[in-house]
Amino acid sequence: MSSRLVGVGVGPGDPELVTVKGVNALRAADVVVVPVMDSGERGRAEATVLHYVPEDKVVRVVFALNERTDRARREAAWDAAGARVAGLLERFGSVAFATIGDPNVYSTFTYLAQTIAALVPGVVVETVPGITAMQDLAARSGAVLTEGTEPLTLVPVTAGSAVLKEALAGPGTVVAYKFGRQAAEVAEALRETGRIGDAVWGSALGLPEESVRPAGELDGAALPYLSTLIAPPRREGGRGGKL
Repeated sequence: MSSRLVGVGVGPGDPELVTVKGVNALRAADVVVVPVMDSGERGRAEATVLHYVPEDKVVRVVFALNERTDRARREAAWDAAGARVAGLLERFGSVAFATIGDPNVYSTFTYLAQTIAALVPGVVVETVPGITAMQDLAARSGAVLTEGTEPLTLVPVTAGSAVLKEALAGPGTVVAYKFGRQAAEVAEALRETGRIGDAVWGSALGLPEESVRPAGELDGAALPYLSTLIAPPRREGGRGGKL
């Protein structure tokens, strides 16, 4: 029987936002892998998983989650993590990997799955979708992500503020992920493109330290790394004006 690796999206942090299918996948797996940084602190994925499975079923595996400058270190961490998970697949057969948000949206699971496919011949790789931070922020703030024929653009600000400015100059809603460390540049881009008035940002959604604020209150101070921004377009013409 083929071994099975399942990437399970556990949402942005609020345990109530894990889908029924996601909970079932976590409980059905022999072990549940959660990614941790080399500093060892408990991440959002692990904290969420522990609401649904016992701690002795959870395996913590170190990933270079925020390493962007040292490619050799990052590759070595991916290789080591992949070897660890490959070993778990040989022992247990069914492994779930819990990732915040969705496993197919800017997720560490993508790199793990590629590594495992090369290490474990015949492995079956599946994903269970999860609620994303932009959906959660839209719900908590009242921001509407899209109407009618509007496009939706998702930008990781780790790609640089120029990429965000280009998106903001276009049509439709722009969502920015991971912008906390570049909050000043993001605020400047919003003002330059006339988008700051209706924009909203949030961090630690669903957690005790949650913050959901108008983007107009951005003062240049650094925010949590996993902050999310929604910048809707100007909407004129009343109800159905974008159809």
